[in-house]
Amino acid sequence: MNLWLWAAAGLLTCVIPCGIASFRGSAIERLVGLEMMGIVTTMFLLVMSEAMGNPNFYDLALTMSLLAFGAGIVFTRFLERWL
Repeated sequence: MNLWLWAAAGLLTCVIPCGIASFRGSAIERLVGLEMMGIVTTMFLLVMSEAMGNPNFYDLALTMSLLAFGAGIVFTRFLERWL
């Protein structure tokens, strides 16, 4: 195992608090958990593409970052109805 895989494992453990915040808590805490999970997942994909030595997977991380931003906007739109 190289250092990049250790960094990916560390980022993967950061998903656990984001998931807890997304499933438990108020609506604002869920939004923060969702946005943070998108950031952590994007960083995880970047680190994994570097660990595998395949720069073609950088596009996947870029797509994930755009989709996470869009998911936050959609969640905020539905959040307007409840608050």
